[in-house]
Amino acid sequence: MEKVVPGRYTAHTEDSFVVFIIGMRINRFWAVHRWLPVFMAMPGMIRELYMNPDLGFKEGHMHFSLRRTCIVQYWDSFEQLEHYARKGQKHLKAWRDFNRKIGTDGTVGIFHETYMIPKGHSESVYNNMPVFGLAKATSHVPATGRRETASRRLGREGEPAVPTPPNPAN
Repeated sequence: MEKVVPGRYTAHTEDSFVVFIIGMRINRFWAVHRWLPVFMAMPGMIRELYMNPDLGFKEGHMHFSLRRTCIVQYWDSFEQLEHYARKGQKHLKAWRDFNRKIGTDGTVGIFHETYMIPKGHSESVYNNMPVFGLAKATSHVPATGRRETASRRLGREGEPAVPTPPNPAN
């Protein structure tokens, strides 16, 4: 189990980055033989990414619901993400297999969304959480001073609407 870090923290990065959300949706539950191979392709891709940090993948975390699974990923750049999509062994095989075996038959849906985040255009807060999300992909720092409010984290002015409790001594 991940260690909870008591207190308020934020993610800090000096660079632009990419948020990529990719997933699948089960459209026909009983067609397990159709959607299970699509589902099973993802772990191999994620392993490939974690084993090759030079590809530009920084971090990812999975989300599951009854019909859908997705992974939110953080990348150094769109160019690296696109390079992996077009050249990554595991991804290219999964993409070809999906098009050949599923195509447009409607049994399984796949989706992705890409967000290119310029430097200084993101903010986050993590209160009593394990190191997670963007903070795990970049730096996990206390949300104090210039990082105390969402406005301040975005380089604007803004006083806290509610007093912020002090972070516990580590």
